[in-house]
Amino acid sequence: MSAPIKTRKIWIGRYLMVIAALHTIVALLLYGPVFMGMLERGVFNTVNRDPLRSAAIWFLLFGGPLLLLGMNINNMERKRDFTEAGTMGLGILICCLFGLVLMPVSGFWLVIPAAIALMNRRSNQRPAL
Repeated sequence: MSAPIKTRKIWIGRYLMVIAALHTIVALLLYGPVFMGMLERGVFNTVNRDPLRSAAIWFLLFGGPLLLLGMNINNMERKRDFTEAGTMGLGILICCLFGLVLMPVSGFWLVIPAAIALMNRRSNQRPAL
């Protein structure tokens, strides 16, 4: 008789999607005046070499790729296809650790649990819906 298949909740992708949404909202709240100034100047080429505008844009744009990553991981969890989960989790963890070295007071801490959980997923784990 074979061992029972472990059941794991689907949460990693959803967790990252929530972080992505919050990241975008916080960017708009923190840098609202900066974005308004860029809109008033016509948007095109308004970042130039302004470090505040650069920070605002990178902060805002990071939410998009994080959302896409969360969607991909959510799909992977639903399909129970964790063949690349370890590599993906390790890559996310390395990115977070590098970000934390550069910016210890940041939201990179929030992504570490998801990266570690992803590294621990196995293809034989069935998600609980």
